[in-house]
Amino acid sequence: MPNSPSQPAPIKAVPLRHPGRWVTAAIVLGLAAWILIGAATNEAFGWDIYRSYLFDTRIATAALHTLLITVLSMVIGLVGGVALAVMRMSPNPVLRAVAWVFLWIFRGTPIYVQLVFWGLMGSLYEVIRVGPAEVSLENLLSNAFLLAVIGLGLNEAAYMAEIVRSGIQAIPEGQFEASKALGMGWWLTMRRTVLPQAMRIIIPPTGNEFISLLKTTSLVVAIPYTQELYGRSIDISNALFAPVPMLMVAATWYLVITSLLMVGQHYLEKYYERGSTRELTGRQLAALADAEGTLPRNISVIKQADNRRK
Repeated sequence: MPNSPSQPAPIKAVPLRHPGRWVTAAIVLGLAAWILIGAATNEAFGWDIYRSYLFDTRIATAALHTLLITVLSMVIGLVGGVALAVMRMSPNPVLRAVAWVFLWIFRGTPIYVQLVFWGLMGSLYEVIRVGPAEVSLENLLSNAFLLAVIGLGLNEAAYMAEIVRSGIQAIPEGQFEASKALGMGWWLTMRRTVLPQAMRIIIPPTGNEFISLLKTTSLVVAIPYTQELYGRSIDISNALFAPVPMLMVAATWYLVITSLLMVGQHYLEKYYERGSTRELTGRQLAALADAEGTLPRNISVIKQADNRRK
């Protein structure tokens, strides 16, 4: 059927050509292939040693130690971060000052320096004297694993405090007032109203901090604690006089673990995003666009079958 005068003919759009993109892509692929082929054929990488020690039981055990340090340090960081965030928002000036000084020290000094300091703690404090009583700290402060967890956990608490505080303060004040009007107490308000909304803001940076903390465990050799992944790899490489393949072994394990954690973070973020997105049909989308002039960012379109008769 020919087009009516009132109905314009469809426009036949011709896509623009972008030869520069194809040239750039070819150059990038060529460089990547050159690097990979050069690394695969370079005997200095020690690929035979890499394959021999990739699944070595000592390396696998060290990876478990790394995960354990990361989890325990993150627990300390979360608990301490929440406590420090509450102290920062407290009307008590003493609590605010203590929290500010803690954040100032632990965020203002390098984590490596802090871990070295924790490793020297045994030479600074041997006993605690309370009146006539004495408590020996020799066994406690000689435990390198415990010192590594405490050192990383306290440093992480300083960063988690700001993440938690920013997440809570991002909730509109009207949410607190509405909860109070309903007769909800402070804890019930936080549990039912504030925290579920704040988690959407807190979870993404917390996941990033957890992944970053996993990699930061490589610095506990400053205490020194060498039973984690990096320290164990370095010990084996010193015995073999082959640092490059053992560093690649450690890097491979770090990549695998962080990749799994990133997948878990993705699904955790999706879980806490429930209720923050809306799915509209085409008809609802058109009505919303006419009413608001533009579409909000939390809108997604779903296809719906049109049952109208043609």
